[in-house]
Amino acid sequence: MAAVSAPAASPLAGASSGPPAHPPTLREFRGACPSTLRARPARRLPPTAAAAAGGGPDMRETLDKVVGAHKVVLFMKGTKDFPQCGFSHTVVQILRSLDVPFETLDVLSNDALRQGLKDYSRWPTFPQLYIDGEFFGGCDITLEAYKSGELQETLEKAMCS
Repeated sequence: MAAVSAPAASPLAGASSGPPAHPPTLREFRGACPSTLRARPARRLPPTAAAAAGGGPDMRETLDKVVGAHKVVLFMKGTKDFPQCGFSHTVVQILRSLDVPFETLDVLSNDALRQGLKDYSRWPTFPQLYIDGEFFGGCDITLEAYKSGELQETLEKAMCS
């Protein structure tokens, strides 16, 4: 009979090198809004290109309203309480560990939304994280930014604006 190996460590578990295993939450940052935080460039499709790609001006306008209405929006497969893929689950866990309020939209429930978002962000996969109205990245980018501390800085800046 084969031996059962221990489960792999969570991608959020701290590594032996690099930043601390548990970066401070945004709640710990409250009251200090550094003015020297780096801003990420927006990754948005120009309106004419969105229309040509099938996103249409109505979809673009709707998505602009959605990402502009909340500081942090995650377009994901499933919901924050019931993610339907491991990548979406990882990003939800990262955001929860940072104690940041965020909204989610399930792209599996609406084909037009799913395709429109791909055209809007020029990013082919989900989840897609938007912070302060701008596309931040998918799971890999979010995870790397979390490990480096960039995600915490970006979220702090967004919460202070």
